[in-house]
Amino acid sequence: MSKNIPANTYKNRIHAADKWQERISQIGYRFNRQYENQKFDVPDEVEAMPIFREWINGRLNERIVSPFWEVAQPQKNEHCLDIGCGVSFLIYPWRDWQAFFYGQEISNIARDTLNSRGSQLNSKLFKCVELGAAHRLNYDDSQFDLVIATGFSCYFPLEYWQAVLVEVKRVLKPGGHFVFDILNSEQPLAEDWAVLETYLGAEVFLETVAEWEKTIKVGGAKIVKRQLGELFELYKVRF
Repeated sequence: MSKNIPANTYKNRIHAADKWQERISQIGYRFNRQYENQKFDVPDEVEAMPIFREWINGRLNERIVSPFWEVAQPQKNEHCLDIGCGVSFLIYPWRDWQAFFYGQEISNIARDTLNSRGSQLNSKLFKCVELGAAHRLNYDDSQFDLVIATGFSCYFPLEYWQAVLVEVKRVLKPGGHFVFDILNSEQPLAEDWAVLETYLGAEVFLETVAEWEKTIKVGGAKIVKRQLGELFELYKVRF
C-alpha cells in the first residue's frame, strides 16, 4: 500500500474499483459468446418465445438498434467516442461521415476485431478501441466532440449510470453532446426482451423513464432531444 494514501481512502478506492467488476465480467462474457457464435442454452419456454426466434434469425437487432446518427450525426473531423462500440465501425457509415472514431469496449473479442480491421478499412478515421468499462474511460479530458453509448445502459442500475455521466462529462469538450439510449420499460417488447437477455446471461434493469430523467438531471445534463424506438429511447444531452 502506498504510504501517501490513507488506509480508509485506499480501501474505498479498491471497493469502488471492484463494485461493478462482477457485472461487467458477466456482460462481457455474454457478448463474447455471441461474437464467437457460441450456442446459448435456454429453457424450452424461452425458445418458444417469438422474440427468441427473431434473435436467433438475426432479425431482432434490425428492429431494436438505436440509430444514434438520427439525433446526432457525427460531423467531418469531429472526434467521436463510441462506448460499448462492439464492431460498430465496421457496420455504420463512418467513412461517409468523415469523423474520427475512438471506442471503448468490455468485450475483448470486439476490441481485438476492431483494432485489427478498423485501420485496414480506413486508417485515417479509425483511431483505436480501448478495453474498459464505461465508468472509467481511458481517454483525456475534453477530448471529444461527441460521445455515443447505445445498447448497454439497461444492464446496469441507475447508480452505475451516474458514474458514467461523470466520466462522459470529463472527456467531452465544452458544448459537446452525449447520445445514449435507455430501455423504455413501457414499450410492449420490453418485458419479453428482458426475459430473453436474462437467460442469455445478462440481467436487465427495467427502470422508468421518470427515474432515468431524474438521473440525467442529477448528473448535470440537459436533454436536447429524444427519439423513441420500438424498445429503446435515444437521448441527446449536453452538460
